[in-house]
Amino acid sequence: MSTNESDIGTANTMRGRSEESRLKMWVLFRMNRFLLTGLLALLVLLSFLVFSLTLDPSFPSEIKSTDTIETIFSAMIGVIVTGTTLVVTISQLVLSQENGPLGDQRKRMSDAMDFRTYTKDLFNSVVPADPSAFLGELVNETERRAEVLDRLVDESDDEELIQQVSEFVDSLHGNAKEVQDELEGSQFGTFDVLFSALNFNYGWKIYQVERMVTEFSDSLTDDQRMAFDDLETALAMFGPAREHIKTLYFQWALVDLSQYILYAAIPALIVAGGMLTFVGAETFSGTFLAIPIVTWVVSGAFTVTLIPFLLFTSYILRIAPVAKRTLAIGPLILRESQR
Repeated sequence: MSTNESDIGTANTMRGRSEESRLKMWVLFRMNRFLLTGLLALLVLLSFLVFSLTLDPSFPSEIKSTDTIETIFSAMIGVIVTGTTLVVTISQLVLSQENGPLGDQRKRMSDAMDFRTYTKDLFNSVVPADPSAFLGELVNETERRAEVLDRLVDESDDEELIQQVSEFVDSLHGNAKEVQDELEGSQFGTFDVLFSALNFNYGWKIYQVERMVTEFSDSLTDDQRMAFDDLETALAMFGPAREHIKTLYFQWALVDLSQYILYAAIPALIVAGGMLTFVGAETFSGTFLAIPIVTWVVSGAFTVTLIPFLLFTSYILRIAPVAKRTLAIGPLILRESQR
């Protein structure tokens, strides 16, 4: 759904607002990363087999006349060691922000408790410790304040103000329900919590609140103006909360990625070393499914050595779009389809 300044309501999901295909959104955000890695590995394997069968000279004759196997897998050993070291180093650099002397840790704790105290005043209740429950409570609070605003504006004599606020509140309710349904039962550590938060376009809602306050300034009562301010405050709290959850998820994902790449690098090195040391043109004979067995072996081994890189790719395909979609905090709309 394309939006401009006259479009008060928006689609309830990120996909609806961005006008991107359901398949693309599912691959980037919803598909299991191991499944995506497996599909990428299958694509590599099939591509290798196709090239080996269609190009001339044939692959078996090529490895007999050249040192193709040695060239491929000696290079892959270097790539695996260098790439694994680089990825783990980058992950540790990101995580090093959480390390520091006692004074820095005390400051982090103080900032966290200040935010929690402010949020407690917003809720007038205990702040949930679970990230999904916390975000859900923020969304509930924006709904509650939107309903208060709607009731107060209904008393106005300005029909245009009533119509715009009613449309805005209806859109907010629809978006909030979508997010609340997705947050329910979501557990941090999975992408579900952050994905749900991305669906709540608080920035556009803050802009609409500011626009209506300015446009109808002459017809607003003090109570109505205060209701607008209260709603904007609740919406503004969602921004840093979402960014904090996003930061925690990125750190969590980088830790997982580092571990998985290390796990994948060991068998990849073993396979590459084995191919380099023990496999030659005459090691395997015969065919399977009309394809020379040596072609299957080399293709499969090459795919296995690429698993660490493919795993890295599958995680970046999720992290990079999330980072791009959350570059701005507050009422700044960067995507053309949402302006």
